[in-house]
Amino acid sequence: MQSGISATKELQDAFNALVSSSDQRAVLAGIENEQLVPTTTIPASSSSFSDDLNQLQEHLSTTKAAYVLVKAHDAPDGYVAVTFVPNAAPVRQKMLFASTRLTLVRELGLERFRQQIFCTEKEELTPEGWAKHEAHVGLDAPLTEEESGLKGVKDAEAAESMGTSGRRGHVSGRVDIKTGDGVLEALGSLKEEGCKGTLVQLKYELPGEVLTLDSSTDGVAVEAVGGSITSAEPRYSFYSIPSATSSTPEIAFIYTCPSGSKIKERMIYSTGKSWTRIVAERDAGLVLAKSLEATEPSELTADQFGAGEKAEGQASDGAAELKPASSGFARPKRPGKR
Repeated sequence: MQSGISATKELQDAFNALVSSSDQRAVLAGIENEQLVPTTTIPASSSSFSDDLNQLQEHLSTTKAAYVLVKAHDAPDGYVAVTFVPNAAPVRQKMLFASTRLTLVRELGLERFRQQIFCTEKEELTPEGWAKHEAHVGLDAPLTEEESGLKGVKDAEAAESMGTSGRRGHVSGRVDIKTGDGVLEALGSLKEEGCKGTLVQLKYELPGEVLTLDSSTDGVAVEAVGGSITSAEPRYSFYSIPSATSSTPEIAFIYTCPSGSKIKERMIYSTGKSWTRIVAERDAGLVLAKSLEATEPSELTADQFGAGEKAEGQASDGAAELKPASSGFARPKRPGKR
């Protein structure tokens, strides 16, 4: 889910100044006129990082979202991208900031950011709140889970740029993704000969962000797929498409994110799409023939799983279009217009 908003040169210059300067602690950014712009620079005090966090409070509003780019460690990757979206912010603003935060770190340099944090309360950005966060993620490790996750996104993007050979060779580089009991077994069963109409649904168990098995159902007809996927929360679904002409199943990857999903769920699931495909392709050995993305599961129709698929490399127009495997991690357009 991307917003189409991009970073201005002013924001890029402000962040570069933060990187190169020893007397700056943070840069605050916002969205104005459909662009990411800098709003405030927080100086670094001579005392401590914790004291500098206190400076943030006067610049954060209980009704307005903001991005906070913090220099947390003296290292090339020692920066933290905070998406601050207070509960009282307007709904459109919440959605805009949530859907743009990955664009922000990509355009400023994904390798710079050790972590990405989502906050809804100003107290989370106090010294006490930051200490709780550090205790939770264990920042004393040489390579944090967040770093590993970000590396996974970069590896997935690299695989996409390599085309078909990159996809079928899976993603290079080891990414440790936490999976619950039965996930790999359920995914692995989809590639068994004769497996047709099996629908496997995966979800993230929060707050630990463990990819878990939600359900595995056999004998699901193509016209019943949409009605079989939960509409209460986002889901990653894998479906072995029934075929009368082949005993080897074609497997479709389906990402759904209902409009009623919580903001934090939207962020986690949007980022986790690439990670989930890494699990399926690398760890479970699946070859994904199709990819489908929709807002509501009810938007999925039987003809989207049929043979009337566009030729390889042909541009897609229309919502939730299925893609051939060689399209990599391409994001289909949002559902709505066909």
